[in-house]
Amino acid sequence: MDELTKFAPRPTGAGEMFQLLRDGQPRTRADLATLTGQARSTIAARVDLLLASGFVTPAGEATSTGGRPPATFRFNPAARVVLAVDLGATHSRLALTDLTGTVLAEHAEQIAIAEGPEPVLDRVVELAHELLATAGRPVSDLVSVGMGLPGPVEHSTGRPINPPIMPGWDDADVPGLLSRRLHVPVLVDNDVNIMALGEHTSQWPTVDHLLFVKVATGIGAGIISDGAIRRGAQGSAGDLGHIAVPGGLDLPCRCGNTGCLEAVASGPAIASALTALGTAAASGADVVALVRAGDLDASREVREAGRHIGGVLAACVSMLNPSVIVIGGQVAEAGEHLIAGIREVVYRRSLPLATQHLRIVASRTKGRAGVLGASAMAADHVLSAAAIDAHIA
Repeated sequence: MDELTKFAPRPTGAGEMFQLLRDGQPRTRADLATLTGQARSTIAARVDLLLASGFVTPAGEATSTGGRPPATFRFNPAARVVLAVDLGATHSRLALTDLTGTVLAEHAEQIAIAEGPEPVLDRVVELAHELLATAGRPVSDLVSVGMGLPGPVEHSTGRPINPPIMPGWDDADVPGLLSRRLHVPVLVDNDVNIMALGEHTSQWPTVDHLLFVKVATGIGAGIISDGAIRRGAQGSAGDLGHIAVPGGLDLPCRCGNTGCLEAVASGPAIASALTALGTAAASGADVVALVRAGDLDASREVREAGRHIGGVLAACVSMLNPSVIVIGGQVAEAGEHLIAGIREVVYRRSLPLATQHLRIVASRTKGRAGVLGASAMAADHVLSAAAIDAHIA
């Protein structure tokens, strides 16, 4: 089917017409008239509005079919910037990106999320200004902020809901606190959801059914189904860490139950198991360092953790039938030991039909999944048809 005829003609405002240009392909006014069914005079007026906004830019001339070559136009992702924020229990990564997720400046540092929202968000604001200065962009170029938090988030309000490792954050108005300081819209979601979004948009854009599993201080999953994030009724979909592990392990979990996946297979859980064996380890980072140093006990414990995770994921595969499972988070940096344990159990326990084309792979984003997803979430918000029309108005 021809690129210009696969869209049925339909009425469109400037914002809706802009959606046709977001793929980056240069188009002429005649192309846009064919796509939308609008009169050329209407198209010309709306192109002029988009050019004035900066979101669309000239892209040279098309091949002439006789007479003067027509001018083409395309989306200008450098027109504005967004701030992407990925906060974990003990780490933060911030990136300033253009409107297609290209990183212009970034910064990572250790934090303590348990210090509460005010000191943590104060630091986010401080780093936002530093990143803008590093990238040579004025504050007026910032149009939105996307943020991931390590706990359940009510996506419609951006407020954390009873987050187990975030004392003082329950029901905090995170979007309001940041928006008042940075004067732009702020979108907040669970950190694993934005990691799933980042991995999906940057590495697996043609995959409609994907699970992203983060194995770190906690364990969680972001669910992409039919090409979209699935959050559940209260935003807690994908909370793998508090599913009981098959096999009856009775270790206490911070949620109050026993035998949860997080209690037996998270970074701290593996570190505790190694300490009990006589190898000092206090965190997932220590576990990764031991594996990389060739410690056999550490490698064995990480693979066993993978088997426990695989037992839970086998049920998820039967329920959700993903075509790709991406394993990320700090413990995944231990290499193939974790993924080998996961694959061993998933392929053994799941139905052949569900695993026939299933790929279980390591994250390809090298720690950037969170900021890439936060960037995509923030950019989608400001590039929607309604937002573009509001900006032009």
